Amino acid sequence: MLGLRLVLDTNVVVSAALKPEGLPRTVFLLAITAPARLYVSRPILDEYADVLARPELRIRKSIGRQLLDLIRNRSFPVRPRYPLRQTVDPDDNIFLECADAARADYLITGNQRHFPRFWKATKVITPREFIEVTAPHLLRR
Repeated sequence: MLGLRLVLDTNVVVSAALKPEGLPRTVFLLAITAPARLYVSRPILDEYADVLARPELRIRKSIGRQLLDLIRNRSFPVRPRYPLRQTVDPDDNIFLECADAARADYLITGNQRHFPRFWKATKVITPREFIEVTAPHLLRR
């Protein structure tokens, strides 16, 4: 996993909080560990914080804070240059904007149907696909 540039959709971060043994948690940990580089923008950080605090998700406050602290301390901030309107869900454009500004290799999401398969040089993949590409030995067969 040589210096991969990554952007994580909120659903991956939420799944990492809800399922400590799941693939999204593994993806999250790989994303914040060198040589990978997790990229975020201010709108993405705000969305992570908002969604992790939603009472209906029942994510313990300490877990949400811990994930946000890890993201803030181990990610690389970018400022998207211009707004995009490319996704099915307009709220998801912030992830393509970040991927564009970061020149990300991968945008990892559990909702591929909301995104184009590729955005410029960024490939949109699921957590399972990311693990298959970067660490296939972690998958149970």
